[in-house]
Amino acid sequence: MKKLVIILIAIIATTSFAQNKNAKASIEVNGVCMMCKERIEKAAIKTKGVKAADWNVETHELKLFYDERKTNLQTIQQNIAAAGHDTQDITAEDQAYNGIDDCCKYRDEQVVKDHEGNPEN
Repeated sequence: MKKLVIILIAIIATTSFAQNKNAKASIEVNGVCMMCKERIEKAAIKTKGVKAADWNVETHELKLFYDERKTNLQTIQQNIAAAGHDTQDITAEDQAYNGIDDCCKYRDEQVVKDHEGNPEN
């Protein structure tokens, strides 16, 4: 009985320490400009447990610091997709995508070309 209790305590302790309160991750998110950057970062930060989010306009890489005890990458990506931006694993629904500004329509080849070399637009 004593061994069983010790094993059970060890399992519980291991499980509780398995989640990182300062997890780092990097995901790909589509966008074309500084307005997209603001929207993407805001959607990520609004996710409970996300401490920091920084999206790079040129590489489309979103770097995250978050608490795995409060959220996960799937939830963060769902919130970004709900704001209208495709992520590496989730495609934004058309209604959300159509709600972003016309100059941010990253699925439109002409809009992407218009932003090349000048993501400030």
